[in-house]
Amino acid sequence: MKKKVEIGTVVRTCTLILALVNQFLEIAGFCPLPLEQEKVYETLTGIFTAAASLCAWWKNNSFSQEALMADEWLREEKEEKREKKETGKGDV
Repeated sequence: MKKKVEIGTVVRTCTLILALVNQFLEIAGFCPLPLEQEKVYETLTGIFTAAASLCAWWKNNSFSQEALMADEWLREEKEEKREKKETGKGDV
C-alpha cells in the first residue's frame, strides 16, 4: 500500500520555501512584504526564516525517544534483510 505524504510535511516544506524565497528577494533588494520601516522588515524576515528553518530541521531529525527507537528498529530490519539476502535465506 502506497503511503501518503503527511499534511504537516507539505506545510513545513511550503513554509520553508516561502521563507527562503522571501529572504533571497530581500537580499536582491526587493521588498516582498512592504513595511514602512526597513529595520522592522529585516527583523520580521529574519525571524520568519529562522523559525521556518528550525521547524523544518527539527521535524526531519530524530530527537524524541520514540523516533530514536524507530530509527534503531529500521536499522535492525535493514541489517536483517541484508543478511538474509547475502545468505540466500528468505525472500527479498
